[in-house]
Amino acid sequence: MEFSATKISISKEALSQEVNGETVILDLKSENYFGLDKVGTRIWQLLQEYGDVQKTFEIMLEEFDVDAEQLEMDINELLEKLIASGLVKIGD
Repeated sequence: MEFSATKISISKEALSQEVNGETVILDLKSENYFGLDKVGTRIWQLLQEYGDVQKTFEIMLEEFDVDAEQLEMDINELLEKLIASGLVKIGD
């Protein structure tokens, strides 16, 4: 699978904390909190580490027993929410 935009950057206004396998993200700009489940947490960790959606997809595909199409949809759905919330942006 290829993602149209593979490079992303995390907002400097986003603070995250993992709690019991889930992640809470605070957007300092809007003062809104966002919660991520176990899968969302792993996606967030990989995006922070690599800033590369394609690499995140490949690692997730190895780590989780999931259909590639479903994983692609899940990553894209989460990315759309993170982008709309200003927590990540496309590009370096």
